[in-house]
Amino acid sequence: MENNYSIKVYKQYFNFASSHFMLFENGTREPLHGHNYRVMVKGDCPQLVGDMVFDFLDIKPIVREICDSLDHKLIIPKDNTHLKIFEVENNYNINTADGAFFSIPKTDVLLLPIQNSSAERIATYISEEVRRLVKERYQFQFKQLEVEVEETPGQSATFVSYED
Repeated sequence: MENNYSIKVYKQYFNFASSHFMLFENGTREPLHGHNYRVMVKGDCPQLVGDMVFDFLDIKPIVREICDSLDHKLIIPKDNTHLKIFEVENNYNINTADGAFFSIPKTDVLLLPIQNSSAERIATYISEEVRRLVKERYQFQFKQLEVEVEETPGQSATFVSYED
């Protein structure tokens, strides 16, 4: 039987306030709106190093950095085929398949490499960023990483990724 240990972090400051709109398969979209998101991260490992899975003091700044990068931005899923995104001077001009047009300062927009701006896709993005930064900074990989993104209290989505 294999051992498994885990750490879970969900600090009050693991949050971000962002706006978004979901795009549906038929090209329509929901109205632009925002959420006060909260994030929880759980990492698993089969063995302890120095009696720990991973140091809390090292994981907390990484999660906070990712949350801060999403804070007060309009999240646009740049990989969505229903969006046409053009750079025009200091703005992003965004056309949607349902005929809507947005022109928004680049400083207010975060183009994410995701297909939609659902809580599930945002959790996937955060998971990939946590894995990348932990590996880059500490040469460590969690066997399993779970990221939960809560849009509103009692309403969240979770993404679980496994070590390559």
